[in-house]
Amino acid sequence: MITSVGHVPATTPLIERLVRVPHPALRLLLQLVLGVALLAALAQLRVVIGPVPITGQTLGVLLLAAVYGPLRGTAAVLAYLGVGAAGLGVFAGGAGGLAAMGGATAGYLVGFVLAAAVVGTLARRGWDRSHAGMAAAMALGSVVIYVCGVAWLTTLAPDLATALAWGVWPFLIGDALKLSLAVALVPALWRRVGG
Repeated sequence: MITSVGHVPATTPLIERLVRVPHPALRLLLQLVLGVALLAALAQLRVVIGPVPITGQTLGVLLLAAVYGPLRGTAAVLAYLGVGAAGLGVFAGGAGGLAAMGGATAGYLVGFVLAAAVVGTLARRGWDRSHAGMAAAMALGSVVIYVCGVAWLTTLAPDLATALAWGVWPFLIGDALKLSLAVALVPALWRRVGG
């Protein structure tokens, strides 16, 4: 059920309040460019711990989804992947090109798209207006990313335990911290813009 929170309908993406450009096509282009730039910048925050590095990408994907909604959030993630596939060094460590998309992190990249759709949809339903709702949406998005990432890693690892050791266990504390940041930030932004 979609409701209204304050005087702003829950169906209005937060980005519409943050980026106010009158022309719809220019507004969308600016939002996509900002989304790609955010993901590219956060991808460079990385700690190499094994086949899958710890990066800021998951925070970026989940924030974009919550702030942009399902369509724009997913479009921004797809634009990011498209720019990376075209060879621009937007992925972790400045990597780019199709080869960078096919390594150990391929499943996570797919998970980014699906998580953006899930978190964006929940945000459009008003989950981004409260700390509890935002935490639940971000946790579900994280699960989607982990499931896709581990599903791919099982094709590279000798067994599921190894795939989990490569792609889940080392990330839980960092992802909890990223989730906490997003949970504090998004509802605060809504309060700031009068939502």
